[in-house]
Amino acid sequence: MKSTGKVTGIVSNLVTVETNGPVSQNELCFVKSGDTRLMAEVIKVTGKNAAIQVFESTRGLKNGNEVEFEGRMLEVTLGPGLLSSCYDGLQNDLTTMTGVFLKRGEYTNPLDTARLWDFKPIAKAGDKVVAADWLGEVKEGWLPHKIMVPFSFKGEYTVKSVVPEGQYNIEQTIAVLTDAEGEEVNVTMTQKWPVKVAVKGYTEKP
Repeated sequence: MKSTGKVTGIVSNLVTVETNGPVSQNELCFVKSGDTRLMAEVIKVTGKNAAIQVFESTRGLKNGNEVEFEGRMLEVTLGPGLLSSCYDGLQNDLTTMTGVFLKRGEYTNPLDTARLWDFKPIAKAGDKVVAADWLGEVKEGWLPHKIMVPFSFKGEYTVKSVVPEGQYNIEQTIAVLTDAEGEEVNVTMTQKWPVKVAVKGYTEKP
């Protein structure tokens, strides 16, 4: 169950919140202001009080506004389309904007989930893989964009299946992996990674 809280103080973009459950430093949260949800990040926790930084104007906020904590850190979405897109600091896709500025509390999908990509498999059934190993690739412009085993995966996996060469969107399963306990995991062409956590799942590539 996600924790919630109430605003107890506002100084520009720094907002203090009294929480009703556990929260963590760097956790993502949203402050409700009417029908608008403003994205923020926890920067300090002291007992049941949290200091959060709101990423846009706090105009109209007042004590008592509800805050919802997401139970995860601020993340970046990785996948095909990333290299050819233009983003702001929250990975809003600026090419999808209808005006000069995004509306307050408006956030865009960082990657186009409907676009089809020409996927070419690299791994095959029976291969042993770990985080950051290549499962396949797509061409993004002239760049070969590698589709990897997600960085968050721990230990060794066995490739059960990989889709044949063809067109797929980023939400479709392109590979099924099996862990050491025999549990199957579906892998798509996209993954999320916390922006403040270093990527360690890599090795030297040819």
